[in-house]
Amino acid sequence: METKPSLCIVKIGGNIIDNEQLLSEFLTDFSELKGHKILVHGGGKKASEIAGKLGLKPCFSNGRRITDEAMLDVAVMTYSGLLNKQIVAQLQQFGTNSIGFSGADGNLIQSEKRKNTEIDFGFVGDVIQVNNKLISALLAQNCIPVFSAITHDGKGQLLNTNADTIAAEIAISLSEEYEVELIYCFEKKGVLLNSEDDDSVIEALDFEKYQTLKNEQTIHSGMLPKLENCFKSLNNGVHTIVIGNQKTLKNKAAATQIKL
Repeated sequence: METKPSLCIVKIGGNIIDNEQLLSEFLTDFSELKGHKILVHGGGKKASEIAGKLGLKPCFSNGRRITDEAMLDVAVMTYSGLLNKQIVAQLQQFGTNSIGFSGADGNLIQSEKRKNTEIDFGFVGDVIQVNNKLISALLAQNCIPVFSAITHDGKGQLLNTNADTIAAEIAISLSEEYEVELIYCFEKKGVLLNSEDDDSVIEALDFEKYQTLKNEQTIHSGMLPKLENCFKSLNNGVHTIVIGNQKTLKNKAAATQIKL
């Protein structure tokens, strides 16, 4: 049986993006990763900051952002503009030839406006298709794709899309061709038993344990959609998933391993 080439997909978010020192350390480590790799970034806190300066108030439901027309403009400017290009520029500095994308570029990620929910999330997209052939072609040319959290519906409408979900859907799509490792990096050391104790890291989390902790509300808020994406990915061909902080790329043992 032919061995699949390895691919590391890393999603970065949280306070790492907001902290110049942590971001620089992370991008240095990312640049040193061998083999095929993809970076997906969020930036919700920066979007909220810019929205505040414009007199807009961010609104969330169960950890997911509600995006009206004004907030969509802020998200596009912040994610696909400011943050995406800053990250790409720093990666070039470290000798990593990266290209920044939204989902609209090259029709790489197509979504549909979220529907059939009790809450109107506005211009929020749920991924329906990933152009894995074009992504694979980019990887074959040793280009490193850097994805922002903006997709499109194929009808000219941009959509704000959860970056964790984008990373998971890209991972699932490319798992037919690659042995995919998906790493979620944010400001915590991993999934925590106590959100107030940064050292209460759960070393390994399977679906049964997740359901128990979810029902106890030990795991809640923004961690819920992140973990739902993790288990969906593992059930659809992704080989390995790790959640941790900016040091995880070099020390995965200190993070949370997600298992079925």
